[in-house]
Parts: sequence; C-alpha cells; structure tokens
Amino acid sequence: MFSLPALAQSEVGRPGSANNTQFTAQSRADLSPAQTVFNQVNDLLQNSYGGLSTVDRAALNRDYQARLDAVCAPAPTTCAEEKAYPVIEAEITALDDEHTFFQNPEDFEEFVASATGGNRRQFGVKLALLDGQQRVVLEVVPNSVAAGAGLLRGDVLTSIDGKPYTYDALRAAREAGKPIALGVSTRGVERVVNLTSQESSTRDLPRLTYVASPSGIEDVAVLRIPTFISGGGVAQGVHDLVGQARARGVRGIIVDLRGNGGGSLSECDGAVSAFVPSFTRVARSAEGNSRTLVSRGARVEAGRTSGIVTNPQLWTGPLSVLVDGGSASCSEFFAFEIQNAARGPILGESTAGVGNTATRVFPIGEEAALQLTILNYAKPDGTPYPTRLTPDIADEQSEATTRLLTEGQDELLNLGVKALDGAPILSQDRLQPSSP
Repeated sequence: MFSLPALAQSEVGRPGSANNTQFTAQSRADLSPAQTVFNQVNDLLQNSYGGLSTVDRAALNRDYQARLDAVCAPAPTTCAEEKAYPVIEAEITALDDEHTFFQNPEDFEEFVASATGGNRRQFGVKLALLDGQQRVVLEVVPNSVAAGAGLLRGDVLTSIDGKPYTYDALRAAREAGKPIALGVSTRGVERVVNLTSQESSTRDLPRLTYVASPSGIEDVAVLRIPTFISGGGVAQGVHDLVGQARARGVRGIIVDLRGNGGGSLSECDGAVSAFVPSFTRVARSAEGNSRTLVSRGARVEAGRTSGIVTNPQLWTGPLSVLVDGGSASCSEFFAFEIQNAARGPILGESTAGVGNTATRVFPIGEEAALQLTILNYAKPDGTPYPTRLTPDIADEQSEATTRLLTEGQDELLNLGVKALDGAPILSQDRLQPSSP
C-alpha cells in the first residue's frame, strides 16, 4: 500500500559535516546535482524509514557516499543527477527491503500515470506467458483500443502485420503509435484486428460479471478489482457493485484479485469494509504507533471519523477470493482481512510478499522518486500482518492453466464457484464493530 504526497524536495548536508541538516546557501550551491539527490534519499532513509530491515542505514550512507565520490571524482561540483542513480539503486538493494526501491524518471512517470489515473500510450490489454511470449489476453481494459477491437480474455495473439507474433514487436508498435494488423485466435478461430495505441486513461475500476453456479443459473457475481491505484473511486465502486449484486439476488460473490498489484490504503480499507463488518490494525512507524478502526465504509483514527464511501453496503452471504503471485501489497492486505475474519476461503497461489507494510513515494531531484517503507502493520494484540498470504485452497497457476484459459476454462474461477458451497454466512452477532 502506498501514498503519493505532494512534497517539497528535502535537502541535507553531506554525511560527516558538523551539521547534516542545516547549512548555508553557499554550501548548497557547492553540492552537485548527484550529491543533492543522494542526500535526499539518505535523509529519507535515516528519518522516515519504518520498515523491518535491520541493516545499519548510517553505515550504508557512509559506504555508498564513498562510491558516489568515486563516480563523481572527475566533476565533483557539477556531477549530473543521473550519475547518482546506479549508486542509489545499489544502496537501496543493500537495504534488503523488497518494498523500498528507487524509481528512475521513466519508472516514475509510468507510476504516476497509473497511480493517479492519468494517461499513457497503450492498447489496454494485459497479457500472460504462453510458448515463450506474453501472448494470451488476461484482461481487456474497458473503453480501451483493445476493447473497441473486440479482444477477449483467453484470446491468443498469433501475428503482427503477417509476421509471427513477438511481444517486443507489440511493445515497439505501442510506443511508436504505429498501426498494426494483429492476428488473434479465439478458441481456435483466427481473425485479424487493426489496432493503433492511443493516449488514454489508466483508470481501471472494479467491474461485475455473472457466472453460473452448479445449478446452471447465473447467480454468482464475480467482482473483479484489477487495481487499487486508479486515482480514486475503487472503494465506492466496490460498494456500488455489491449493492447491484444484492439487488439481483446472487447466491455468492467471488472477488478476483489476481494480478492486482495493490495501491491506496484508503481505497483498500473501503473495499474490505463491504465484506467485513469491522477490523482494527496498528501502524508502527519511526514516529510511534497509531490505531485505525474501519467499519461500514468509514475509518476512525485518533478519534476522528472519515467517510470513504457513501451508501455503504455489507455482503453477508457466501464469499470467496482469488489471488495469485501477482496479488501484491494492498490486495494481500484485503485478502488477509477476509481470511482473518473467517469471511470466506482464499484460493490460488501464495501472493507476492509485500502485504505487511505501507510505502510512500517521495519525489527525488528533478524527475525521479523513492518508494520508501514508512510503516509496518500489526493487529492490536501485536501479531504482525503476514509478509505474504497463504491461500486456504492452493491452486498453482502455470502455463498449463493459461492454456486452459485459451480454451475457455478458468480453472481457479471454477474452484471459486465450488468453494461458495462451504463458505460462511455472516450472522447478526458478528455485525457490531469492535472498539478501536
């Protein structure tokens, strides 16, 4: 889970100076761009890090300062910002916290577009590996170029402009905005569609479909949450769709978090509260601990209540949740709260392993950024949130699973439907929120 603040850039003095955090305008002018961004990163590491790494961060600062000095020796006062990037990346790797990493300008631009629901050049399709290439359609973003061309989940991409398909060729066409004739196989039926990537919104909000239960009636709702970083609207969308499913009279809901890389804690809190009456967590940071109660689409922190959604819903019927190795961060948090409350089985494979912390993205220098772990989470009794989630019903996803998808069979979704038969129903005595 992360946040993206609007921060003024921080500056600190060089390590080992008489006063690391305050210095004159003259000494600031003497710092090279490379030294400035290095100092910004290390100021954050020393003062804002709230993760679980036990590495000596002061020692890291000293070691990697020496490396930067060597890199910048030919031009110590004018050393370019980008000269510091490899040094910073190596230092962050040495921190040994997989949740914390440096984003170069290209990575940061891509992240901001996704996190804020901004625009980027895209076809609007997510792909899976088959026969050595990313070629099987896993997801089509609504209102995208791919959606307009009629691409479907399970389609296999076979050619580009009459030549055998490669993912590199597709990516090059996307980046260049070049029109292509894309060969597609839908359950063995070949066709060609014409595509040109376009600048379009990255917003990818929750959506609802219906599948048949063993009775043959389409009375199972599948709530797909592709991301929690769509620039707002995820939690509200979840509650609205749960309301639609309830009005339709479905017998169960399956929440699909496969490939969901996480996102905003607030959006995640709101989404979980459509299925769990209330939950409490403790955030542990460099500044101390704070407790949050989430219930019915609202959060209570430090005695203050803030609403996340309007017209909150609560699904009390059978529930199952689908995860895979791409389910990360906030989607792991979501699944853990469902599992911890015994609301329904989690199905799939072990998740990515970044589900017990929160990060914040700090702009660095002109165009780069640092994603930094600022918190780690525990339950009120001190039990830490797990790093990764272990499903109640394991089903490893593989290339064989992907091949079944090209034949119209979603193996894990089928298991999710079956799991609803034994899933618990929320009783009235579990609807009251606990105290924060």
